[in-house]
Amino acid sequence: MMRVLITGINGFVGGHLAEYLLAGGRWEVWGLSRSATIALPELAGNVQMVQADLADAEATMRAIVKVRPHIIFHLAGQPFVPESFRDPAGTLAANTLGALHIFLTLIEYRMATRVLVIGTNEEYGKIDPEDLPIDEDTPLRPTSPYGVSKVAQSLLALQYHYSHGLDVVRVRPFTHIGPRQNERFVTAAFARQIARIELGLQPPVVQVGNLAAQRDFSDVRDVVAAYALLAEHGESGEVYNVGSGRAVMVRELLDMLLAECTVPVEVRLNPELMRPIDIPLVVCDASRLRARTGWQPRYTLQETLHDILTYWRQRVRAETLATTG
Repeated sequence: MMRVLITGINGFVGGHLAEYLLAGGRWEVWGLSRSATIALPELAGNVQMVQADLADAEATMRAIVKVRPHIIFHLAGQPFVPESFRDPAGTLAANTLGALHIFLTLIEYRMATRVLVIGTNEEYGKIDPEDLPIDEDTPLRPTSPYGVSKVAQSLLALQYHYSHGLDVVRVRPFTHIGPRQNERFVTAAFARQIARIELGLQPPVVQVGNLAAQRDFSDVRDVVAAYALLAEHGESGEVYNVGSGRAVMVRELLDMLLAECTVPVEVRLNPELMRPIDIPLVVCDASRLRARTGWQPRYTLQETLHDILTYWRQRVRAETLATTG
């Protein structure tokens, strides 16, 4: 049985990845977090935890040496683009130092651990029409401190692969959505507002940012399946895109969610939700991933959005009951 360590296991993607691996029955799953407890109740008793702040080199070393994993899925970091403009220094530190401390531990203790370094399509940044669809050879022109931090993380991984022979596989997932995602992200923000409106907890107005942007959306449950395949079959040192290959306008996502809403709703633009720079069209070319692993998405966009709205209806209702007693 392969022993895996998921950094950031208490995050959105980390929880889904742990669920996926445990369901496969072939993985011994460990989680690394700043907290010693597992956040997702469904994982309790099935995941062993180690505690470390990845900004702390010594704590990181102790955690990894304790687990001695065959594979590390490195998901921990600061994942929010607007936050990276508010705190660029913190974003750069969070998304580079953690990876560096992992690499140095593996070198120091001569561990033959494979590391899946999870990046982002934000590394590509400014996309010109001739770049579409975006493959792994597209120039990196990041447009946010978050994108810069992930480029640095990826290049650091590649450097240690070249200089010390570390077994790293770099991954660039495009936009992924699903149940349990933080409401700072677009579909979760829409679904949470709709759920609150249906319960009469806010006026029947959905606040939105740029609805014209077209993005390549995937279900997080499909994305973590790609991670598991790459952990086993990815070529060391290589980089792989993960995405659907289809662009969808954000307005279309909102319309699909509103079609399930039980009350009339007004849509209102909120300038504070607009990014300083927003690329109009993003489409992924994931042919390298498919050729290497045979990966294919399972969830339709309609299924994903339905599950997101169901999650937020349940969560908002539970929060309301807890507040009112």
